[in-house]
Amino acid sequence: MVSVGERLSRARVRAFVGRAEELGRFGESLAGDPQAPFAFYVYGPGGIGKSTLLRRLADHARASGRLLVELDGRFVSRDPADFEHAAGPFLDVPGTVLFVDSFEHCQWLESWLWHHFLPRAADDTLVVLAGRRAPQPQWTADPAWSRLLHVSELEPFSEEQARSLLVSAQIRPELRDRVLRFAGGNPLALSLAAAAGSEGCGRQEIWAPTADVLRTLLAGLIGEVPTAAHRRALEVAAQARSTSEELLAAVLPEEDVHPLFSWLRDLPFMESTHRGLHPHDAARETLAADLRWRAPNAFESMRRRLADEYLRLLREAPEERVWTVTDDLFYLFREGETLARLRCWSREDEVHDRPLHPDDIDVVLRMAEETEGAAGAELVRYWAQRQPQAFSVYRLVSTGRIVAFTARLVLPAPADPRDVAADPVVAAAWRYTEATAPVGAGEHIGISRFSVYPERYQVPSRVIDLSSSRAHAEAARARGRAYGFAVFQDAETWAGRVRGTLDDTGARPRVGAYSYGLFGVDWRRLPVESWLLRFISATAGPAPSASGPSPVSRAAFDRAVREALAHWRDPDAFAACALMRTRLAADFGEPVGELRALLRGAVDDLAGDPRGVRAREALTAGYFSGAPTQEAAARRLGLPYGTYRRHLRQGLDLLGEALWQRELHDPR
Repeated sequence: MVSVGERLSRARVRAFVGRAEELGRFGESLAGDPQAPFAFYVYGPGGIGKSTLLRRLADHARASGRLLVELDGRFVSRDPADFEHAAGPFLDVPGTVLFVDSFEHCQWLESWLWHHFLPRAADDTLVVLAGRRAPQPQWTADPAWSRLLHVSELEPFSEEQARSLLVSAQIRPELRDRVLRFAGGNPLALSLAAAAGSEGCGRQEIWAPTADVLRTLLAGLIGEVPTAAHRRALEVAAQARSTSEELLAAVLPEEDVHPLFSWLRDLPFMESTHRGLHPHDAARETLAADLRWRAPNAFESMRRRLADEYLRLLREAPEERVWTVTDDLFYLFREGETLARLRCWSREDEVHDRPLHPDDIDVVLRMAEETEGAAGAELVRYWAQRQPQAFSVYRLVSTGRIVAFTARLVLPAPADPRDVAADPVVAAAWRYTEATAPVGAGEHIGISRFSVYPERYQVPSRVIDLSSSRAHAEAARARGRAYGFAVFQDAETWAGRVRGTLDDTGARPRVGAYSYGLFGVDWRRLPVESWLLRFISATAGPAPSASGPSPVSRAAFDRAVREALAHWRDPDAFAACALMRTRLAADFGEPVGELRALLRGAVDDLAGDPRGVRAREALTAGYFSGAPTQEAAARRLGLPYGTYRRHLRQGLDLLGEALWQRELHDPR
């Protein structure tokens, strides 16, 4: 009996086209050719087919009896030690093949990989990296690597290859030229076209050649969402960094999520990793924008549900998952204005943190003196002796060099006179608490006292990102924390950056030649979860405008209105009508009942216009009264059939226009 995995592999072989050079060279390496490459690096833009090629190569390696290690760059830890642990068999088990997809998301590992990781590979191993960027040129120019490394920039399909894909997808011959003109040689666009099938290609509104390729293809595919529950599952996948069945169950507790997750997994633009599902990078933003346009209220509601779940996980997650949960939370709001002011999303100079080690202290003190002067360095020395566990040291992933350090102090009440006398910033924090809401017995305050990154001092950076995430997690998990404080040297600039998230205490304590701004929040008055929701709500900005072009043409919309009226008395048929897939029904919790109510209300509203009184009567008699035929409806109104038909046509025109304006501007 053939396994599911084998059936999937065979299906991929049948559907795969092109990439003959990459398949051939990889096959030579698998066969042990001493002249064949050890490392393969494929790159190209989103949608060009990198992941598809990796899956095909993985099938080939698996069929050869090789052990596979498959990693996704989106979910690779910032610590090289974690990458080494995940890829362990590559170093220990001869013949292992390591695949790293989406390498652009962990490009900061590249120098470390070439220098420190790949040279330690076990015998007869192979590695395949795939990303959007070309490798650093020094590796392709390095004589030591030139014979071991094969680099390929993936190109769009040729016309012959594109036609082959459409033939294998059973797109009707008369439609292939039209699809090729529309999608060109882009593999993702062609794959989505194939997924839509010939029936989808027949819809003029989906296949208009002047429309944006991905937006049009996705709009056509997601327009066929089976139920409201499926749409909500799609809203989760469009926003969450990754979607597991467990996450889906947590945010959709009223649904049986197993079939929903299976449906998501089968969508042609969805990819799978060890952490769950996510839309292809080239599709996610298009998908999210389309869903947000169709149902802005439901989209924002789902974002809040996801935030609530991440906040719950933040409080309960084991220490090793704190980074992941905070990254997932802030990913939801990565485009907001506040996060743009406060966080640096670049991973160019990726760092990882470790607790302060005694051997690090000299480097830390030099960095402190360079940025905060001799007096500041003495305070670093003081606190490193008092609370060494508060310090984190940050190293560049690429080189291991220490580039920054932070310190997050925990200070119990009552204030220790030694700390108050030694540190003017800590003294200012305690004075502020006494003047506003004193800290009681058993409570403490937290201060992010130092954030020193000489190369990017006191500006948004990965160091501040990671330290802030750690501080947020600690505040969420701590018991008895009364206040949280942050300290910045450029007080006026940071007052603008933290506006709406932290209160400016007004204190500007001096240490040596420098003054500092002190910003805080009272966690007793505003719980961490509420503060984070306020913080991320500020990033979301105003609700998206509901105005904009409809994904369907006006003619198709009018046909959908007539279809809905014709099926008014048959709930099952009504539930399947095209009007259910427009924006009018997008935000409904009970789409059938609520759309019926909206439609009936819109007909009644026609009577508010003198032209619409007769039109309303004709529509009501023809569709809502139970009259078996239009002739019977005319008789009920006591009208000649021709007169009744004239009023009915006018009613359909007026109703279609009223509903179309709601579709364009505000369905509610």
